[in-house]
Amino acid sequence: MTQTQTQTQTEPKLYTFDEFIEWYPEDSLIRYELHDGVIVEMPKPKGKHSKLTGFLIEELAITIREMGNRGIWFIPRESIVKPHRDKSGYEPDIIILNQETIGTETRWETESIIQNALTVKVIVEVVSTNWQDDYYDKLRDYEGMGIPEYWIVDYAALGGRKFIGNPKVPTINVCELIDGEYQISAFKGTDRIVSPTFPQLNLTAQQIFDSVL
Repeated sequence: MTQTQTQTQTEPKLYTFDEFIEWYPEDSLIRYELHDGVIVEMPKPKGKHSKLTGFLIEELAITIREMGNRGIWFIPRESIVKPHRDKSGYEPDIIILNQETIGTETRWETESIIQNALTVKVIVEVVSTNWQDDYYDKLRDYEGMGIPEYWIVDYAALGGRKFIGNPKVPTINVCELIDGEYQISAFKGTDRIVSPTFPQLNLTAQQIFDSVL
């Protein structure tokens, strides 16, 4: 067997975003994302990850109501975000959408696909073992799309030290888009989360982390 034949057999097929959507199994119990053309099976949220995500959804929904935005902002059960690059597609742990601009999303009603930053208020990713995806790929792509606010919730302190400190401690990084670039604020322990989208939010990082206890 030649070296070229070996490479052909071992290299995965690369998909475009549309090919990925066409491939995606209907009613799948498994979540998939597209990373640089490669279809990746995402770890099923379990235990603490699932509990923390549920806690945050509840707290954000309460804050949306308190701000008078109930019925205007909403949290869908699932959606797929299409970055500007054609070979990636992500399914956020939490995404908050604007009902007033959802009409600009031509693929929302039929495919739950989000392509326009104007539709998105906040994206939240809860860090799992594949932490590089959240800190590198998704941060880059959400920034490139112009997503106004992106949270990286690292309750298990899995991320690199340049993101969460040394020694590593549980950290929430809130990325705010300013002049086309994310400005990142890190929150730990008793720090109150400062969110540009949710100025009324009254939660500390530790209260979020304690939700998994």
